[in-house]
Amino acid sequence: MNLLVLKSLHIISVVTWFAGLFYLPRLFIYFAEAESKNANEKKILQDQFKIMQRRLWYGITIPSAFAVLIFGSSLSIEFWPITENPWLMIKLLFVTGLYAYHFFLGSIFKKQQNGISPYSPMALRVINEISTLFLVSIVFLVVLKNVLSMLYGVVGLILFIIILLIAIKAYKRIREKENG
Repeated sequence: MNLLVLKSLHIISVVTWFAGLFYLPRLFIYFAEAESKNANEKKILQDQFKIMQRRLWYGITIPSAFAVLIFGSSLSIEFWPITENPWLMIKLLFVTGLYAYHFFLGSIFKKQQNGISPYSPMALRVINEISTLFLVSIVFLVVLKNVLSMLYGVVGLILFIIILLIAIKAYKRIREKENG
């Protein structure tokens, strides 16, 4: 298969996988927030979120993760011996972490499918940002092929996430005062 076709398929797979990794935690948050509703409303909302989670998990997230593995492995041959590409070794470490995160989301998915919400909405908001850290780290590594530049990008992103979390907490307090 043509190298450019493989790269294209790999990028498409990565984009769709990340779409699932970004949206699934949002659905987890909505499911957890429904816990505070009355019994009837809670059941209706959580049943709908379970359907949405299943379609996303089985229809997009898992197939895309599998495609990333296939196409990424096919492309890795281009960079042998891997020891001559330290950026790629670190990228593969991040990709391994991303798969661990994927399986972690899978465990939350299974619990919510059984009606159990193991984390608070706020904790799920933090969990939701993990995929962003992986995305920024991996993209900087692939594009710049430089570990130091990737570290600067990640540090900047972490600071941005901290500011974002502070803003989320402030907004939550304002909402609670208004609903009072």
